[in-house]
Amino acid sequence: MKRDRVKPMFAAVAGVLVAMAAQAQTPATMHPLLPTGPDPWVTQRDGVYYYTSTEGSRISLRKTTDMTRLADATPVVVWRPPAEGANSHSIWAPELHFLDGKWYLYYSASDKAHDDDAHRHVWVLENASADPTQGEWVDKGMLKTHLTGIDGTVFDHAGKRYFVYSAYVDDHSDLIIAPMSNPWTLGEPQVDIAHPTYSWEMQGGRKILEAPEFIEGPKGEVFLTYSASACWSDGYSLGLLSAKANANLLDPASWRKSPTQALASSPAHGFYAPGHNGFFKSPDGKQDWIIFHANGGPDWKCTARRAPYIMPFSWNDKGEPDFMSGK
Repeated sequence: MKRDRVKPMFAAVAGVLVAMAAQAQTPATMHPLLPTGPDPWVTQRDGVYYYTSTEGSRISLRKTTDMTRLADATPVVVWRPPAEGANSHSIWAPELHFLDGKWYLYYSASDKAHDDDAHRHVWVLENASADPTQGEWVDKGMLKTHLTGIDGTVFDHAGKRYFVYSAYVDDHSDLIIAPMSNPWTLGEPQVDIAHPTYSWEMQGGRKILEAPEFIEGPKGEVFLTYSASACWSDGYSLGLLSAKANANLLDPASWRKSPTQALASSPAHGFYAPGHNGFFKSPDGKQDWIIFHANGGPDWKCTARRAPYIMPFSWNDKGEPDFMSGK
């Protein structure tokens, strides 16, 4: 090799290595699973993932064995609201749960004649079919919450079942928990466990805690994520409540609210205003995943452009979920 060619070759190799190092340090832009999908929800059973999200006028389910190919799954409309009445309009935030051998769909709705916060409630449907995209969905009615509200979710812990929703309380939205005697009936007490206290929970001109979602920690700890602030603000983000494994979950003192956001806008990863999440596991139960909606650009507001994103995540040394650990 001629000496005059050595320096240019080394320079070229060095340039490639620098470029590769820079690329490795640059966060990858994330892409949504679908072009639209506010309030996404996923549950996995027997290796099949079932997906749903807010469509406003109906509830649809998609099923797939590969979440990365969700767009290839044909949506099946499983329920449409009545033409009039208390659950006739604004069908929001459906969640699919398999409880006591049957499928249940929890959803928020209002009265077409009174489409406002004072008339929003959580309702539930039941299906005895093994496949929730088939069979008949039976209306089990409205859950008897003390306050109007939205975004109901259900979880089991330590042999007991709980319902949590976002309630309208004066000029803000709080998280309220109640025991359940069956999948459509609430018990007492109904307890307020969190209200907006931090500035990042009050962006967009509203003080909002909504869309609570449960996940159990590696040592049995109880975590509830929630969406904070108005959905039309880029400050919309996820917060985190936690309680010890053996805590009385109906005691507000059992709950600790993290002072910082658990997931916020990330221009480096290409998503803004992340919120209204859900959790699911891989079929082998070894990997935790989070699904959430977000915008693909700043100031996109609260529209159908909100789309579903998924990320694997792990747990930090404190036993808390670290949602950006997979990125």
